[in-house]
Amino acid sequence: MESNGQNGQGSNGASATKNISYIMNTKNWRGPLIFILIISILGVGMIGLQTYIDAPPMTGFKDATGTVVIDQNTIERGQEVFHKKALMEYGSFFGDGAQRGPDYTAEALHWITVYMNDFYIAEIKLKTGKEVDLYEVKQINEKVKVELKQNAFNKAENIVSLSSAQSYALQQLKKHYTDLFIDKNTGAGFPPKNYITNREDVADLASFFFWGAWVCVTQRPGSSFSYTHNWPYDPLAGNTPTSPVILWSVLGLLAFVLACGIVLYFIGQYNQLPNKFFKPPKRDLFTLERVAAFKPTATQKATFKFFFVAILLFFLQVSSGLFTINDFINWMSYIGIHITNDLPVTISRSWHLMLSLYWISTCWIASSIFILPILAKKEVPGQLRMINTLFVLLFILVGGSLLGMVLGPLGLMGKWWYWLGHQGWEFVDFGKMYQVLLMGIFILWGVIVYRGIKPAFIAGQPWNLPNWIMYSVIGIPLLFLSGFVAKPETNFVIADFWRWMVIHMWVEAFFEVFITVIVSYLMVLMGLVSRQAAIRVVYFATILFLGTGLLGISHNFYWNAKPVATMALGSVFSTLQFVPLILLTVEAWRFKNMPKIAVGDVDHKSLQNFGFPEVFKFLVAVNFWNFFGAGVLGIIINLPIMNYFEHGTYLTVNHAHAALMGVYGNISLAALLFASRLLIKSGRWNDKVVNFSFWSINAGLMLMVVLDLFPAGSIQFKAVVEQGLWFGRSHDFVDYGIFNSLTWMRGIGASVFFFGGVIPLTWFIVSRANALKTKATDIKQMDEAIHEEVDEKLMEEAVM
Repeated sequence: MESNGQNGQGSNGASATKNISYIMNTKNWRGPLIFILIISILGVGMIGLQTYIDAPPMTGFKDATGTVVIDQNTIERGQEVFHKKALMEYGSFFGDGAQRGPDYTAEALHWITVYMNDFYIAEIKLKTGKEVDLYEVKQINEKVKVELKQNAFNKAENIVSLSSAQSYALQQLKKHYTDLFIDKNTGAGFPPKNYITNREDVADLASFFFWGAWVCVTQRPGSSFSYTHNWPYDPLAGNTPTSPVILWSVLGLLAFVLACGIVLYFIGQYNQLPNKFFKPPKRDLFTLERVAAFKPTATQKATFKFFFVAILLFFLQVSSGLFTINDFINWMSYIGIHITNDLPVTISRSWHLMLSLYWISTCWIASSIFILPILAKKEVPGQLRMINTLFVLLFILVGGSLLGMVLGPLGLMGKWWYWLGHQGWEFVDFGKMYQVLLMGIFILWGVIVYRGIKPAFIAGQPWNLPNWIMYSVIGIPLLFLSGFVAKPETNFVIADFWRWMVIHMWVEAFFEVFITVIVSYLMVLMGLVSRQAAIRVVYFATILFLGTGLLGISHNFYWNAKPVATMALGSVFSTLQFVPLILLTVEAWRFKNMPKIAVGDVDHKSLQNFGFPEVFKFLVAVNFWNFFGAGVLGIIINLPIMNYFEHGTYLTVNHAHAALMGVYGNISLAALLFASRLLIKSGRWNDKVVNFSFWSINAGLMLMVVLDLFPAGSIQFKAVVEQGLWFGRSHDFVDYGIFNSLTWMRGIGASVFFFGGVIPLTWFIVSRANALKTKATDIKQMDEAIHEEVDEKLMEEAVM
């Protein structure tokens, strides 16, 4: 027993331990988790049901004479053109998509408003023969606002009656986009010449945009605001923030402060636990000697080809990002390369996004397979064949889908564009057939993990780390099923709901849980933390991430034609998503000092002999970017009133880059390097290259945020507040002035990131393909220390 004063123990420590004994006891975990899952599933189910019930109709439109000028089929064909040509990778619709080009709903709404004002001004001039004065202009503008807000939808006929001014605006809108894509297309920037050559396709596309603008401005039946809560902001069209937007922003902030107080209270008690709770009992650090003596099994050695491909995909992903930036500022023209017409931004950005998912997923799949023999302490027969099959399927998926993402938007896939080309949804860009293949890959991965991890399951202990790995692996493909619901003709509002069911639930719920499991297990394997502490961290993180993340999906639907109830859920739960990240920040000091805590009273007098210092750096970076990138840069855009003006601006791009690369990128590289450190001969390991790459990647990412993404987003936010989203996303604003200059500034961070980080790390991993250790002939040769049974019963009792 330790003395009362040691390690913060004594009466206060005992009291704190007693106070949290309930939540620290694994026997009490099932109830809270089931409760949160039931509430979350019911909440998400309600959002889904409301999506179908309250979705704006994909209706036809008729003019004042009763002639149908747009029918439902026309809108569906326009939506198909929008997806087939991957326009969501240049601009956005309802704010969802890329942020460099226009938001087509905001742009169409503004032009419709301008054209309607022009119509009435011309009408008065024709009647009076005089120029209209300022007073008459204001009267006309008010009249236009009233017309735009009136919902003339006839449900029985499924058609909307347009005024003469609205019919005129429709014709002018069609002319505007025909000029843009065909008649006045100079090929300077996007769209390149001949990107869309069929005039009917452009007319259908304009009709789809007209419908989107109608959804944004006309009043929802029974409400005083539009289907999208008067988003986008455009005072000329009468779109300004509604009272629910302001009310639920205040209530969401109140819930956040209250939740922070509750969580910090429990953290205060949790932190009074002695260090021995976190320190691995009777186990040394994973030393350099153990690393050198480690011999990989056949299945572990087979994972290196996954990491080899993953680092090449990382290189290709960043390279495609450089090509994407070229479409904005044409920097390659200064070195004599002109490719903007041959490689449209819709293709390069599709690659940039999907390759990020590919290389990150490949690292996660490979790392989870790598640790299976360590968990099970055996090699399961038949695993190697299944792992090699999985690699072949991944190779087909990546190669085939990347080719399809090029041929589809260029019109070279014909009727097969949807199945083998480009689906046209951001982050779900690949053809549907490859989506089916990816589901098969996930299932095979799940089978491999289950077969490999099954021997490590202990009856009556559902919360062990092997179980958590299995739970998270099951959750990822389960949610991927959502991506198979929508079809090309599905109402955009409904289809986008199912897209977010995949993206958000992965990124802000189950991926967060998976990351916590992987980080925790890597800490255990490196000898930095006890299993019992890791299990509890995983459980608490799961409770917080699922409790806030599942219902937090609703913040993606503020302006996507959902009712007020969805906004209410989003304002509260999306704000609460920052709470788990506060927990990570409070734990940052302990996490940073884990190696010192682990050394404690064991034989090693310093950390010089620690076998994974480079891996640990990447894990610390995950904690930092989880707080700063996902948390700080995320919460500033989550409140409804802030999001109302911010949605569709570079502040979203800022958050996305910092969170995706900062969190998921760093954890993927940590997993890659952990396995590689044990696979590559110690004499061929180069810690200087890895360390230099670490600092370059993270410093480069921070420079991109500080020099471009955040200031550009802030300036764009100001422009939106002053004039409207249409202006903040316009060609005149984005491609000129300080916004354009900041894009050039991003090149500083991108250069540090790419040349100092990506290239050296890629070279290092690729060049070590011929420096792998010989495989173990017996499982015990892998690492004898892993096979030592560790009695952690005392540690379990210490927190009861």
